[in-house]
Amino acid sequence: MREIVTLACTECKRRNYTTTKNKRKHPDRLNFKKYCKFCKKHTVHRETR
Repeated sequence: MREIVTLACTECKRRNYTTTKNKRKHPDRLNFKKYCKFCKKHTVHRETR
């Protein structure tokens, strides 16, 4: 039931990370604060479709 989702930086819009989530338990989009190597700082990364 877990599916692979891609996380994109909200500032530069680049897709940096992948993770898995259970879409039945969490149908909304994920938000994580992670390091972006292109911006060279910690930014919010949001799930892309």
